[in-house]
Amino acid sequence: MLCLHQGFVPANFRRVPQDTTASASPGIARQWPTLLMIKLGRITAHRFTQALEPYGIRPRHVAALVELRDRGELPQQLLCGQLHLDPTNLVAILNELEERGYATRRRDPDDRRRHLVEVSQKGLAVIDEVSQVMDGVETDLLDGLEPGEREQLEGLLTSIWERSGGYDVPVQTVDA
Repeated sequence: MLCLHQGFVPANFRRVPQDTTASASPGIARQWPTLLMIKLGRITAHRFTQALEPYGIRPRHVAALVELRDRGELPQQLLCGQLHLDPTNLVAILNELEERGYATRRRDPDDRRRHLVEVSQKGLAVIDEVSQVMDGVETDLLDGLEPGEREQLEGLLTSIWERSGGYDVPVQTVDA
């Protein structure tokens, strides 16, 4: 059951100064900027995890539900690839989503070896419910960026995503 929550409260997070022009880049960003993305990913994941905690859901659950909402019913193996997850990890996530009634799995009638996964109405409702808190984390993390800078950031990240293979990259277990 989801608890009612008043939205994102940034009290537990260190705010980024509005003017970062005097800040020096972290050393890792000067030599390997993409490694800085790993660090930022961990910070972002931690903040989303904390913000979602009152709802009893984690970012990985939201990611799976959004993928299913946006793409419709998917074979479990394809969802695994879309989320860049090891199959064992996806099974654990799907078990949790099914237990909460947020998603359903069923055998593919055309291939009994495959499972098809679909977001439920309850899963769609939880996406709507946590969207405000997710938006709050996003706003906090990107605070201080002008709208044009946000668009540029999105464009650069999308470009890196696409040039690195995006959804087409084979699933591998990586310990970064």
